[in-house]
Amino acid sequence: MPAHDTLLSLVNAWELDENAHLNVQFYFSRFEESERQFRLLTGFSESLVGARRVRHVRYHHEARSGTLLRVSAYVCFDGPHILTVVHEMRDATSGTLIATAIDGYNPALEAARTLRARFKDSQGPMPEAAAPRGLSATPASLRSTLDGILASGAEVSHRATVLSRHLGADGKADDGFALGCFTEAAPFVWERTPLNRATLASMQAGRVAVEMKLSWAGPIKAGDSVIVASGITGCQASTFSMRHHLFEARTARLVALCDAVVLPMHQETRKAIQLGAEQREAILRIKMD
Repeated sequence: MPAHDTLLSLVNAWELDENAHLNVQFYFSRFEESERQFRLLTGFSESLVGARRVRHVRYHHEARSGTLLRVSAYVCFDGPHILTVVHEMRDATSGTLIATAIDGYNPALEAARTLRARFKDSQGPMPEAAAPRGLSATPASLRSTLDGILASGAEVSHRATVLSRHLGADGKADDGFALGCFTEAAPFVWERTPLNRATLASMQAGRVAVEMKLSWAGPIKAGDSVIVASGITGCQASTFSMRHHLFEARTARLVALCDAVVLPMHQETRKAIQLGAEQREAILRIKMD
């Protein structure tokens, strides 16, 4: 098998969200650890392939408290990027696919043959389950300004400070911190829509993300304060999409972008609830320009 086992873990009760399943920030934290272990096992590094441009996560099955997790990773050259690293998170007991992440890299085209040879024992095909579905595979444009997106219809949705516990081994804030900020911000976006807390409670529904894409624009370190501005980017039959912008607050420097496809889920049936025509129209009225 080309895949390397990169993580064995357990879903802890304190990691659950309002829907009693693993909060999205902890999926990203585990995929980030999978990336670290994959680098250790294979010699994969930024000096060979450049910095990761995007991490694209799809959620396939709920991970409830006590679920045993197994994550594996491998390289593929037939994915949506010049070089893609695929992470697959499964229920270690049943083998059920819980989530996937694809990390996109853009090494020089002339290096592709060398990289194929170097990682020949760690290669596999791009799985259909991990392929982007509701979001483009292309990394988001990193030219946004805080004033510009606020003028386009976004609103401030979260503020935080980077603490030492949020730093990765490289001394910079990690994916888990960014996703923690976006997790705090998302309910404030929902509250602007017809699917506010009162409506969701009457529907016996919870807020669920089914796909997310994270793109980093630059680093932040301990002591930096950040601000998140978020807005709606689209709406479909049963889902709508939002974008979170993370800025370093003192200079208004863009740090990261996260696109998310979300939907209301019935708490008992655990099924998506179709959006009504009036709800879709109301969501689209507040879409960012």
